[in-house]
Amino acid sequence: MKERIRDYVLGLGIEDVGFAAASDYQSPKSPIIDSLFPGAKSMVVMVFKELSACESPSPQLAMNARLDLMEYSRSANYRVGRFIEREFNSPVMTVPTSYPMDFSSREKAGTGEVSLRHAAVAAGLGAFGRHNLVVHPRFGTRVIFSAILTKLPLASDPPVENSPCTDCGICVKACPGGALNVPGQTDMMKCIMNSQPYGLRTNIKFWMRFGEASPDERKAMLQSPEYMSIYQAGFIGFQYACFRCYSQCPVCVTPSIGT
Repeated sequence: MKERIRDYVLGLGIEDVGFAAASDYQSPKSPIIDSLFPGAKSMVVMVFKELSACESPSPQLAMNARLDLMEYSRSANYRVGRFIEREFNSPVMTVPTSYPMDFSSREKAGTGEVSLRHAAVAAGLGAFGRHNLVVHPRFGTRVIFSAILTKLPLASDPPVENSPCTDCGICVKACPGGALNVPGQTDMMKCIMNSQPYGLRTNIKFWMRFGEASPDERKAMLQSPEYMSIYQAGFIGFQYACFRCYSQCPVCVTPSIGT
């Protein structure tokens, strides 16, 4: 079964795929798999490589490449899920690459139902680096993951024994928000302030100021670049404007733009 699924996934042009038994998946913050999908026995985890656009000094181009990748990975996830249900007559659940998330409490905000990083490690697709991202042995840091939960009894692939991360600290120095200063931790709020400058936090602050502003001030606010960016983000979704931990990591770096 694993080889048939692997061949199908790689045949779609997806960079890599791994398998993990649900019992081998361990995430400190996410729910246990059985609570999300009773009877789930395994996970199919896929690897999608970032384009070199993450190096672009234009946040619009870098952001667009990420949006393209998210759309592509979601489509591929669905296609693989359909393949497994059709070929093996086994129910599946697809795991979102990022959003939607559960914002019902502060503790859950920012935590996925399934941690794709921990799923990737359990499936032998990499190891955690100093930046708390998973470093793939061939593609380095510049990857995102998607996953499918299934009731098929698929054994875990061998783990990566040695982390590709060299612990050089370049990612720590490159982070503009200082979100990686504590080893083994990512300060989410420091990261979000830089990576999502027009996200929920900025939106709330804008409208709080708007409520206290005079009519003339409100008119100016609604014509400001800040509001235009917030307005655009409301249509596009959560926009990432910082890729420094991706673009600066020297492990398996792809050729730079223009070379």
